[in-house]
Amino acid sequence: MSVFTTEHRPGAPGRPAVVFMSALFAGSWIWDAPMAAVAEQGWPVLRTKEPICGVDRRVAGSIERLGDELLAACDEAGETANGVVVCANSLGGLVAIDLAARYPERVRGIVVSGAPGLTADPDVGLSMDRRGSVSLNDEFRDLMLSALFYGDPLFTEEQIRLTADLLSTGEAMVAMARSLRATRSYQVAASLGKVDCPSLFVWGQDDQMTPIDAWQELVPTFERTQMVPVAECGHIPMVERPDVYDAELLAFLDRVSR
Repeated sequence: MSVFTTEHRPGAPGRPAVVFMSALFAGSWIWDAPMAAVAEQGWPVLRTKEPICGVDRRVAGSIERLGDELLAACDEAGETANGVVVCANSLGGLVAIDLAARYPERVRGIVVSGAPGLTADPDVGLSMDRRGSVSLNDEFRDLMLSALFYGDPLFTEEQIRLTADLLSTGEAMVAMARSLRATRSYQVAASLGKVDCPSLFVWGQDDQMTPIDAWQELVPTFERTQMVPVAECGHIPMVERPDVYDAELLAFLDRVSR
């Protein structure tokens, strides 16, 4: 069985499944708006529930193993015949790119936002004690939220609490550390050069976690890619600007299906 648990809604026959992958910290809630919009149009949809740092550390520390586990979750849901379109944010964006490069026969398209790998890690006041747990002080909370959003923070107190509870465990912190190490060594340009499927990059122009500039330079150098900068938006466009994200995603799915 896959390390991911999922929410799955079947759709119209013959269509690829639209697969939403959780980010490093955030769970499935970041996909509420696009998942509803896509399901309403009759697309099969599946999303992972756990944040990446909430799965086994050996999986979380490998871009390739995360991708394989995501495809295993699709197989378990019966979404195999028509391929998948992978939508992913943050670390999940590298997983989407890697899957498209390694499994061109299965991945029909990718939609990437806020992926790391081209810029240094931001300073969000994160500190770890000798047991591996994180110090969740007010500085960390404020710096993290301001780095994630252009405007007011849009996570609920319950979502923030769930993230804090997860990060208070040593297992999650080890998984996070391994995940971050994997992003620093991942060869983004080399993998993009192997991607043949249509690729959409929807990026907040004010993303402080993974600034857009380096991606805006790199993405257009590859065929079948589209870069969509989103004004007045930070690291999570599907949450901060769901109107733009959903419209771009639905238009992309129409192009992929044709």
